[in-house]
Amino acid sequence: MTNNETLLTKQGLEDLKAETENLRVVKRKEVSEKIKAALAFGDISENSEYDEAKNEQADIERRILKIENMLKNAKIIENNNNNDLVNLGCTVKVKDIEFDEIMEYQIVGSAEADPFKERISNVSPLGQALMGKKEGDIVNVETPSGAIVEYEVLGIK
Repeated sequence: MTNNETLLTKQGLEDLKAETENLRVVKRKEVSEKIKAALAFGDISENSEYDEAKNEQADIERRILKIENMLKNAKIIENNNNNDLVNLGCTVKVKDIEFDEIMEYQIVGSAEADPFKERISNVSPLGQALMGKKEGDIVNVETPSGAIVEYEVLGIK
């Protein structure tokens, strides 16, 4: 992987395309209307609504540029149907041995990572530890506090 490659699943690619379209078509129009409304208040030197709308506009344009760059450098993670080893794009079921808790995560590139949706990056501590492992393997992951958490790989799909 080169430094500027963005690893994405097919779904992640579609999600980014949809987000870009929404930002361009919907959000740009909304913020444009906010700017027009704020300008109607008059003097922009002390117009917080105008400042807020301009900041929102800048945020939208930054996000569009970021997504466009990711899409330009996107590398789609192909599912190689090898469910023997944990790799990008697969879903892995793990068990926290200490707490006897079972979790399931999809391993994705960092651009798609969202732990709240059970999508972890291949470069996260847990993602790195799981890469290349097979069912039955035990991995040790160091937490930010320095504690070691032990996981067992229960399944890969």
